[in-house]
Amino acid sequence: MTLGEILQALPSTIRRPADVASLQTVVTGIAYDSRRVQPGHLFVALRGLKDDGARFAPEAILAGAVGVVAETPAPDGVTVPWCVVEDAREALALSADRFFDHPSGRLTVVGITGTNGKTTTSHVLAAIFEAAGVPCGLLGTVTCRINGQDEPATRTTPEAPDLQALLRRMVDAGSRACVMEVSSHALALKRVTGVTFAAAGFTNLTRDHLDFHGSMEAYFDAKRRLFAGLDPGVPALLNVDDPRGVSLVGVGGRTVTYAVDATADVHPGLVEESLSGLIFDAHTLRGVVRVRSRL
Repeated sequence: MTLGEILQALPSTIRRPADVASLQTVVTGIAYDSRRVQPGHLFVALRGLKDDGARFAPEAILAGAVGVVAETPAPDGVTVPWCVVEDAREALALSADRFFDHPSGRLTVVGITGTNGKTTTSHVLAAIFEAAGVPCGLLGTVTCRINGQDEPATRTTPEAPDLQALLRRMVDAGSRACVMEVSSHALALKRVTGVTFAAAGFTNLTRDHLDFHGSMEAYFDAKRRLFAGLDPGVPALLNVDDPRGVSLVGVGGRTVTYAVDATADVHPGLVEESLSGLIFDAHTLRGVVRVRSRL
């Protein structure tokens, strides 16, 4: 893919230089750490809490970067295309999505967010896809699963280029679905921008990650972004036993509520518990489903 094709995916850009030859350069990867740049990479300079990645652009260019995306103008003497954007994190996500040819558009991607229960919910849902004959990838805190093979997970939701690369591998391996945990960090840092979600679920919200978000409101606002970005008609599955779930009703997508105690679209009937697991009727918008679970 050419540099020009990737830069076209970015909003509000100023390109320098704009000669056709430079924009026809083939890009071999997307990097956000100057120390990991290889020849042919596009370097996206992220602005951190203490420093601006644009300061390391000369190092990236020396390492072989064929272009730079940054929030600041190019310094004098830069010889590669320099693209100025308002939000480098958004640009990183969109350029990675474009470079890997929008893999989420070829998968049924379900995002699960919340404080507790993301991992359990994701693993159960992935198992349901597999039982239904739909090969399913899995991304989360415990593992990354591609084509039935588990790999260590470095973080709940990887940085955008790493995430898009994993989705691309799933597509190439024949997966038709992916269930992924979507962390508040990932939402705040726009790592999933560009991902097309076929559904999203909210488990609950309890006190956590305040060292990063600063307040419960900021923490919840990060979770809210997942649902605000859903296309109309995309199921937004909300736990309305949690007051925060109630406040997400109507934020985006097509609301489907679930609860044990509150009135909801999906709720259980009498639950039989034993050492063998659970048996209960799930009352849903499409009727009653008998559920037997070893959980």
